[in-house]
Amino acid sequence: MAGGWAKDGAVEEQIEASIRDELARLKARRTPQGESLTHCADCDEPIPEARRQALPGVKLCIDCQTERDSAYRPRGGINRRGSKDSQLK
Repeated sequence: MAGGWAKDGAVEEQIEASIRDELARLKARRTPQGESLTHCADCDEPIPEARRQALPGVKLCIDCQTERDSAYRPRGGINRRGSKDSQLK
């Protein structure tokens, strides 16, 4: 698929590198640690025991965590590898 001076498989290598970078970013995200709260830090509703055991260090109830996770957070759409094809789109 690669053309010009690019070596064979260059596109696949770029895709795999992008996937590795994203997986590393996701693994580096902070996760709750320590003792779980018995009541939500945002709404003060009780946090179910099963949730506190499943996620050590949990601070939010399911509803508040879902709302926080679904909040829109734009990420840059720039291909940092500088692929000429991706910049033309």
